[in-house]
Amino acid sequence: MPPFADSRPPANAFHQSKPDQSSNLVTIDVGGQLFQTTKQTLTIAGPKSLFSRVSSVSDQYGVPFVDRDPELFSILLSLLRTGHLPSKAKTFDLQDLISEAQFYGIENLLVASQSNPSQFEAFNLENSLILPLSGRDSPSAISTTPYGSIHVAHGSKITSFDWSLQRKSTILTQFTAVDSLLTISPNLAAAGATDFSGLQIIDLDNGFVRETLNWENVTRSSSTVQAIGSSPEFLFTSFESGRRNSNSIMVFDLQDSFRPVTEIGHNEIFGANLDSAIPATKLNWVSSYNLLMASGTHSGPSGVLGNIKFWDLRSGNAVWEVKEKVDCFADVTVSDDLSAIFKVGVNSGEVFFTDLRTIGAENSWVCLGNKRKVVNGKKEGFGCKIENHGNQVFCSKGGDLELWSEVQMGSSRNSEDGLEERVFRKNLMGRAKDMGGNRITHLGFGGNKMFMTRKDQQFVEVWQIVLGSVGFAIFWVSAACPAVPFLPIGRTAGSLLGDMLMVISRVISPNQAYAAIDLSIPGRLFRTVVASVYIERAASLRCSDTWENCSRGNVGMQRACFTQSESCLTFQALYS
Repeated sequence: MPPFADSRPPANAFHQSKPDQSSNLVTIDVGGQLFQTTKQTLTIAGPKSLFSRVSSVSDQYGVPFVDRDPELFSILLSLLRTGHLPSKAKTFDLQDLISEAQFYGIENLLVASQSNPSQFEAFNLENSLILPLSGRDSPSAISTTPYGSIHVAHGSKITSFDWSLQRKSTILTQFTAVDSLLTISPNLAAAGATDFSGLQIIDLDNGFVRETLNWENVTRSSSTVQAIGSSPEFLFTSFESGRRNSNSIMVFDLQDSFRPVTEIGHNEIFGANLDSAIPATKLNWVSSYNLLMASGTHSGPSGVLGNIKFWDLRSGNAVWEVKEKVDCFADVTVSDDLSAIFKVGVNSGEVFFTDLRTIGAENSWVCLGNKRKVVNGKKEGFGCKIENHGNQVFCSKGGDLELWSEVQMGSSRNSEDGLEERVFRKNLMGRAKDMGGNRITHLGFGGNKMFMTRKDQQFVEVWQIVLGSVGFAIFWVSAACPAVPFLPIGRTAGSLLGDMLMVISRVISPNQAYAAIDLSIPGRLFRTVVASVYIERAASLRCSDTWENCSRGNVGMQRACFTQSESCLTFQALYS
């Protein structure tokens, strides 16, 4: 029998009542188990999913049969109802859930529930996972997607990890080393190098070059790639001639087979004109202003010089330009959400910002750190990276990572330019074990995760919210506030420890922990924990109250209550 079939009865079958097409309920037989839901729930899956077919077949022939695992189906049905996976999903392998979601045609809903950009919380990120790379080459470029998949260039190879980070594939390229990498679509990426001519559009699934894009300069020499950027409509590429005497930024149409649209910022180098000798090494699209930010630096006998230009694609002109001479940027980024440009000074190593509303004004940079370091000339910012994501800015200093956030002031004074004075504060990311290490070389963001690479390391660090740390915070905050009426609190260390480990082991979710803060893990797991000796007899009574008050349909909560009772009775028997 095929995996999905209707259940029209044979001629000699028992009589079945005709389906009521006016009913809003739908009954589905999955692997011999019956499930009931509403037509509205099934329509959430979309018109191309198996669920939409199930709804139409049910109207015509009765109960449809799907030859799949009923337990996995119940999890996906819960996903349709709530938009989130139930707690019991933790007992299944994520790859099984992905395969099942692909069969039903709702993988997009699974991705949205597990790796949604809206779930990104910068202050709660921890180094939680390592993605190993094959070979001896360190990552030279990374590119992420909005829902958490990542492509990593290392040596002549590009390794791709899917959004779940459980499946990876590696392809070989024609480059000796890939210096620039940008994801165009789930299976396409643009790649280039500073020592190899042309920008290659690579099919990541099949490992072949679909197209090569070039820039033809005056001397008709090769054109190497210095940087890649994109907007929803266009692909931007910074080219430099093989003789390094000219550079330009080409604009290609992403919707029309990479057709060249226009050329901006074309420079031919004559004599000692250093300004024209600086190709753009970073391209950022500023959607709120509909401008392209191109930045680059040049190191010479007189120090490090740089420029930042904002290009209008329609006119092909630079509407804003910032020339860097004193404490030039080691790296720079622009934030749409904060409406500001951020840089890390190559001499001072400090973070600066300038408001986009005052760009171009003299002395527009505002130092967020130690202003006295600006003129020390020690190049403390060499190799530092700065990126923004949402309304936060991330800056690497050696092996450490700083998080800069704007503090909203209720009543702030105006600065000299007439705008309200803006205040930013710094936090160091990670725990003590995450501090230090090799110098950070790349930062990327996708879904609810941050990705990081380090010098001479053959792996990618994944920073994300760790459930255990959330539970830890919940329990100790609760312990400090025993008088809060809606947080029933176990006042002993054993109860707190049990609750914490219960969340870590994913028996209950952090949200459930608010209502069951005094529930501990089964007693047999903590026979050797000294603090558990002090579990009070009254805990079993509180547990009974919690049991009566908890939702009848909340199986996870009932299981937690049961384990609390078991724990209390066990320890009373052992230590009373």
